[in-house]
Amino acid sequence: MKKGTLIYNPVAGRRPARREHEIRAAAAALRQAGLEIELAPTERADMAHELAQTAVANGADVIFACGGDGTINEVINGLAPSQVPLAILPGGTANILAHELRLPLNPVRAAREFARWKPHRIALGRARWTETPAATTAASAVAQTCTRYYISVAGVGYDAHIVYTLSPWLKKNFGVAGYVVEALRQFVLYSYPRFSCRMDGLEKQGTFAVIHRTRLYAGWLHMAPTADLFAPHFAVCSFPSRSRPRYLLYALAVLARQHLRLRDVSLDHCNEAVCSPIDSSETIRFELDGELGGALPATFEIVPDALTLLGP
Repeated sequence: MKKGTLIYNPVAGRRPARREHEIRAAAAALRQAGLEIELAPTERADMAHELAQTAVANGADVIFACGGDGTINEVINGLAPSQVPLAILPGGTANILAHELRLPLNPVRAAREFARWKPHRIALGRARWTETPAATTAASAVAQTCTRYYISVAGVGYDAHIVYTLSPWLKKNFGVAGYVVEALRQFVLYSYPRFSCRMDGLEKQGTFAVIHRTRLYAGWLHMAPTADLFAPHFAVCSFPSRSRPRYLLYALAVLARQHLRLRDVSLDHCNEAVCSPIDSSETIRFELDGELGGALPATFEIVPDALTLLGP
C-alpha cells in the first residue's frame, strides 16, 4: 500500500478544537510509515460516503476513517463491497468498533501502530426498507427501496427513538452523557410499541432489540457476549416488555452484565432478521451504527466477505 486517503469529521467527538491538530499528527505518522496521504475533511452529512467513493475511483490503496461510528458507517457505505481496505483512527463519542478491535482511542497513537496491522476480510450487516418521500400529492409519492450497510449494531425500537429525539446540541456538548439524559426522558415519554422479529424461521416479539455484529453496545456495554465481528452471523438481543419498571430492571441488568439471566431477555443467532410492527399504524424506528436509519418493516441480512478491515 502506497497511497491512502484519510477521511475525517472535523467536529466529531467532544474535543473538536483539537481535531485538526490530531489529524495532522496522524497523517505525519502515516507518512513516516511510507504512505502518501491525502486529507479529506467532511463538510456535511453523508459526505464521507462520497469521499470514500471518490478515493476508490482515484486509486487509493487504503482508506482511513477518523470520526465517530456514524462517520465510519458512511465510509463503509462508500467502500463496500470494494476490495480497498479500511483502517479506523478513533475520534468519536462511542467508538464501538475501536473498542471491539482494541485500538488506541487516540487517533495519533492508532496511526503510529498502523504498520503492524493486518487485513481481516469480514461480513457486514445490511438493512433494507421502503420509504415514501414527501410529495406534493399522495398520488405522486412513489415508494423507494433503501439499503444501507452497517458494521457494529442495528437498534430497533427504544434506542432508535432516542437517536431520533436527541438534540444535536446535547450530543455535541455531552457525548454519551447526552444519550443517557435523552434515554431517561424517553423512559417516561416513549410508548414502547411492539414489533415482531423473524430470525431464520424463529419469531420473537419485542419493544427493543439490538441486532449485533459486535459484542459491545454504545461503546462499552457488553450486551451480546457471543457476537463475533469476524463470524458471518448476527447475535440478536431482544427485550419484550412494555413495563417501565421492567425497563429499569433491564437497564440495571445490562450495566451489571446480568441481563441474559432475566427470563424474558433472549440472545439468538441468525443470518437474517425481518422486523415488522405488530400494529401497522405505529411508527417504530431503527438505527444503524448509532445513526438514524428508517422505520419498520425492515430486513437485516448478513453480507459475507463484504469488507477488508485493517487492525491488530
